[in-house]
This record gives sequence, C-alpha cells and structure tokens, in this order.
Amino acid sequence: MSKIKKSSKHIPGKEAVVLSLILLALFVFSGCSALGVLNKPDFEGYTWIEVDGGDLSGHREPNVVVDIGFGDREYYAFTNEYGQLIKVTAAKIILQDEDKEPVLATGRYYPDEAKVPGTESPTLDEGHIIADSLGGVANAYNITPQDSTLNRHGDQAYMEKVIRDAGGCSNFTAVITYPSTTTQIPSHYSYTYTLMGKVINDEFDNVNPDEVNQSLGLTTPNGQDSAGVSISALDKKAEYIIIKNSSAKAVDLSGWKIVSVLGNQSFTFPAFSLAAGATVKVGDSANNSGINFHWLDGGGTWNNSKSDPAELYDSAGKLVDVYND
Repeated sequence: MSKIKKSSKHIPGKEAVVLSLILLALFVFSGCSALGVLNKPDFEGYTWIEVDGGDLSGHREPNVVVDIGFGDREYYAFTNEYGQLIKVTAAKIILQDEDKEPVLATGRYYPDEAKVPGTESPTLDEGHIIADSLGGVANAYNITPQDSTLNRHGDQAYMEKVIRDAGGCSNFTAVITYPSTTTQIPSHYSYTYTLMGKVINDEFDNVNPDEVNQSLGLTTPNGQDSAGVSISALDKKAEYIIIKNSSAKAVDLSGWKIVSVLGNQSFTFPAFSLAAGATVKVGDSANNSGINFHWLDGGGTWNNSKSDPAELYDSAGKLVDVYND
C-alpha cells in the first residue's frame, strides 16, 4: 500500500484523478458482470421474471426463469416455449422452519396451490416440484398436475421424506418431460441431488404406482375398495384431522387406522361407514367443535415443532394416503 501511495505522487493531479476513475469503472463493471455470471449460470436464453409465491392463477409465461424458493431461498424454475415447466434447480435445499417462517397450521406457506390446467382432475394433485417442507412456494412455476397416489405416498413423497430426514440436500435438479407440447400434465420426472456426499437419481413416470405394481403382478387387491378416500385436512395446532370420501359410494372404515408418524400414535376406527362425498373429523374435542371421533383429548397428538406427517391405512394394513406437513 505504501508503494502505491509513493508512486502516485509522481502522477500529475489531473491525470491521477482520470486514471483513478478509469480503474474504478473497470473494477465496478467487471465485478458486476462477473457477479451476474456467477449467480445466474443457466439463465441464458430465458427472461427473468418475478411471480408472487402464492399466485394461484396457474398461468406460466414461455421461456422464463422464476425464483420459486420461499423467503431468501434461491430455487430456479424454467419454462420452455410452450409454457411447460421443464426444469427446477437449487444449489441447496433449505428445509422449512416453522419457528421462524410464517407457516400455516397445515404446515404450508399458502392456503392453496396454483390451478395449473389438469389439476381439476380428481386423480391429479397440485403437486409441488419442491415441497413446502423443503422451502418451495405454491405458484404455477413449482406446481404440476401429478397423480395423487404418486404425490402422496409414492416415489415423490418418498423422495421428499428422504431429503427432509437428511436435513436438506445440495445440487438439486428436477427435469420434467411431457407427452406433447399441448398439455401441462407431465409424463415423467427425473430428480438428481446430492445427499450426504452421494449423488442420487430418482426417475419415475406420472402414474399411479399401485396400479402399475398390480398390473405387473407385484401386488394383489386386498378385497377392499379404498378408492376416493383420502386425508383432506390436518391442523396440527388445533389437533384434528379430516378424512374425506370423494367416491360415489360409501366406504367401510371399520378397522382403518390414522397414524401420527413422528410420535407413532394411532387411532383405529370402530365400526363405521363413511358415506359418499362425506367427511369425518377425528381429534381433540377439548380444542374443537364438530369432532366425530375423539383422539387423545387433551393429550396432544401432532408435533408442532417438527415435521409430523399423517398416514391413513385400511383394515388390511395397506397405506391409503399420506398428508405431508
């Protein structure tokens, strides 16, 4: 530093100022350019836009990139010329923190998800590419119409659980493919991520895994029709869960079981039939009205500080649905 000061004395004042300005300009502009390249390595050919995380419109612009990470997370979603969501990347997946973030009682950031064309189907969920529990938002750039069984207790749900249990992951990339350019319903998902130093690749089609396994002879029907029965709501703070029968006929829930995964607490239905289109509310009557079946009144069932999914099993012990918080 002393040498720089000494040598500057030999430069005329006016020339020294001009030289300093030139050097400063070169530093600033080269620095900004380098920073832009560093932060947005894959953005060439895409237009950067901002979309509110809770935008439910379901519309996507073509050839754009959107940050779909909640808060300060940097998760980037890319669309093609047809407005199809084709890729999502994240250098690091940071888990949801309900102690520091505005998380609803349902374990989600927003009360609903984007209505991407196709999600109106009764067999397709508004499926997150990066789940709420992993820090993803609810707009159309993070939602695809996904088979409900796949989303709730298939490969998608399993992958999310693995990442949660590991405390996050790095080098996350999701590649989504479609059967044609005219649909927003994907045909295949490919996920690559690094977990505890190991590179993982998960590949699966957008289909009902139970039906596929049955067609391959890997599973057999248990003789009980559970189609249309699902967990429609879970309020961990209020301590209740709602089971819904979306089918056109009554379903016998006798012997069915609801499980709080973290605490391994369970509730088993007595003799009971859930009518078509009806719901049943199970929980702590000390905190709620309209409870149909009591479960650990005053005892506390659901963990409010950690992830505690709900699972629903039929009387044969088959997993029917999972509600990830």
